[in-house]
Amino acid sequence: MPNTTRSFLLSAFLAVAAVCGGDAAARVFPFGPRHRAVNDLANQFVPFHAHLWDLLRGRADGGLLLDWRAGWGTSFLPDYGTYLSSPFAPLVALLPRGDIEYAVYAVTVLKTAAAAAAMTFLLRRLGPGVWWWAAVLGASYALCGWSLAEGTYNPMWLDGLIAFPLLCLVGEWVREGRRPLLGTLVVAVCWTANFYTAYMATLGAALVLLVRLAVTDSFRVRTLLRAGVTAGLGAGLAAPVLVPVFLGSRHAHPGLVREFDPAPLTDLLARLLPVTYSFATPAAFVCTAVLLLTGALLFRRDVPGRERWLWPGLCVAVTASMQWGPTHLLWHAFATPNGSPYRQTFVLSGVLVVAAWTGLTHGPPDRRSLLGGTAVVVALTAGASASPFLTGWALLFAGAGLAAVAGALLLPARGRYGVLGALLVVGTLLGQSAATTAYADRERLARLDDYPPLGAEQERRAAALAAADGWPAYRTDAGLPRVAGNDPLLLGGQGAAYYSSHTPAVLTETLTALGGGWTSRGRNLLSLDNPVTDALFGVGARWRDGTVVRTETYLPLVTVRPPGPAPVYGPSPFRNQELLLGARVYGAPRAGACPVGTEVFLWAPDATGTARLGDRETRLLGGQPKRRAALTSLGTQPGPGVRPVLPGPGELGCLDHDRLRTAVAALRARAAPSVHVTSDGIRAGLPPGTTGTAVVAAPRIAGWHCEGARATSYGGLLAVDVRPGTTVLDCAFRPPGLRAGLTAAATAALLLLGRVLAARRAPGRPVRDESGAPGPHRAGRAR
Repeated sequence: MPNTTRSFLLSAFLAVAAVCGGDAAARVFPFGPRHRAVNDLANQFVPFHAHLWDLLRGRADGGLLLDWRAGWGTSFLPDYGTYLSSPFAPLVALLPRGDIEYAVYAVTVLKTAAAAAAMTFLLRRLGPGVWWWAAVLGASYALCGWSLAEGTYNPMWLDGLIAFPLLCLVGEWVREGRRPLLGTLVVAVCWTANFYTAYMATLGAALVLLVRLAVTDSFRVRTLLRAGVTAGLGAGLAAPVLVPVFLGSRHAHPGLVREFDPAPLTDLLARLLPVTYSFATPAAFVCTAVLLLTGALLFRRDVPGRERWLWPGLCVAVTASMQWGPTHLLWHAFATPNGSPYRQTFVLSGVLVVAAWTGLTHGPPDRRSLLGGTAVVVALTAGASASPFLTGWALLFAGAGLAAVAGALLLPARGRYGVLGALLVVGTLLGQSAATTAYADRERLARLDDYPPLGAEQERRAAALAAADGWPAYRTDAGLPRVAGNDPLLLGGQGAAYYSSHTPAVLTETLTALGGGWTSRGRNLLSLDNPVTDALFGVGARWRDGTVVRTETYLPLVTVRPPGPAPVYGPSPFRNQELLLGARVYGAPRAGACPVGTEVFLWAPDATGTARLGDRETRLLGGQPKRRAALTSLGTQPGPGVRPVLPGPGELGCLDHDRLRTAVAALRARAAPSVHVTSDGIRAGLPPGTTGTAVVAAPRIAGWHCEGARATSYGGLLAVDVRPGTTVLDCAFRPPGLRAGLTAAATAALLLLGRVLAARRAPGRPVRDESGAPGPHRAGRAR
């Protein structure tokens, strides 16, 4: 087997072994009883991959453009481009849907292995060296702290981990004036897979290219222009996904805006070591071998001066840029993240690995430079001594690793000593990475929000929802208690619950006006269990108290309201619901109590605690701006004068179900007798002679277009003014930016074709070899 193939296979194997070994040591799924359902992994990635499974198997309500399951009907292409556009994502369909957590874990490990192989390929392309060292350094990159602590529960980011070495490889092709077609396609795939981390990887690859141009004495303006064209055309090809994602973010409910607060230097240095964890500091750990070799590079007299200083200098510059406000914003596309503020840390790890390999391309370091590198690592560790994140285990693994790698580099490179040296280095990598994985597994469960893992109870719930499903005649809501933030995608049905970076502002505003609850400052919308909103949004069945509850008090998806102005919401959700329904159904309590037989609802969005009415207790969890408690039923008024006990200030409403049934019957008489939904729209037949406003029980998000009339908003819902003689409502959804993205992609494709043809017709020109020296002329293709 060629050494190149051995390098790829060994690096991928080491990455898989370290991740799985660390998870097994921590007894975390799928190797033990502890679950992985934390934060966005449970709230977003697993549910979105479950929905992708349904799409690929033809079982989803909606398609690539429109999702009818979550948020009462939302744009799906921005979510696809944010969470699911990785080439690895469709692999989840190879396993049964009930094993979606196993599938997401397998894809996560596979991405880590691919990142290791990609970096190994890049290293061997940058210069000669020992094949197993390339594998170890490639795996060290894939097993960096950012990957083990952050990427593992944000698996979409791992595509950026793969993208960085691939984009650096494109930079090499650009420097040599080779492979313009393949280079552009690689950029396009990287930006399509995950635009967010691909943007960071592109910045990092640009910095690497600048250093490569400097150290090879091949700095040319033409090369920089060629790099810019390659990146621009690649991004252009990805535009059908990128532009809708960008505009989806602009239409989204605003998240938390925070000022960047750089981490203390001691904490930054501590995170370079194994077995440390923190949410708000850069997870900069790389195997001690990388730090030692990079430090040793400064002291190597056998390495040309530019390489000796520019590569370590780039490492320092990237580290400093992570701590300075303006460059922090540049790394994050000019917006401080809501969560971890160091999402670009994987680029630092990649630069450190490239610097370490640069030294090895000139052979192993001598004793003098090795001593200098050891001093650098010791100094970094000493600088971290005051950090609260520095653990005894961190010092133990760092010290043992330093001794093992230094000893391996002092041994002869051949024979049994060479094998022993390789085992010491590989053992250091596996031990440090597995220990860091296990430590991060434990700390995440202790520090981050966690959710129940999928099991028999969730399978029973999903089966019950599927049995009750009647879409599009009525909606089936996944209900409460919630499993995660996107229960309709995970469990089935069609509900209000929805959590995404693209949660539309109009959806949050409408749900809030009607009494809905949310977390994550309005981006994580909860199911609203209320008879009036169930009627308005056609919910005929919902999960409640461990079973599916059915109701006949629901409206079709399309109703017609009399001519008149659209409702204007006020501060009371009770009044807002009545405005949208067109009838009074709530009464006010007298002397603090509702009439006997009515259902008592509490509106206390900022309350946290237990409300009681008679023998029934209801738990509320509110407190703006982070959380908002939903309009909540306290049960049926049990007797005269029984007052509810409230956890704080709130408003009470007394729902008269007889009035609600009367109002629903009146609207049904003017509803569409037939409704047909598609993957990108809705079509409904209207009764003859219909006039007024046709209202669709879906949010009026940007992108709706209706045939023969302008799509408008009716209390936040999609609406169309019905002209005399209109018998059909036909509306289609096209995500904003899709047409512009397709146009940009077509233009980029034409420009790329012209570039390739021009390159093929150009006369022969000198091609630079890997060192930057002019190589032999290649014959040009005759016209």
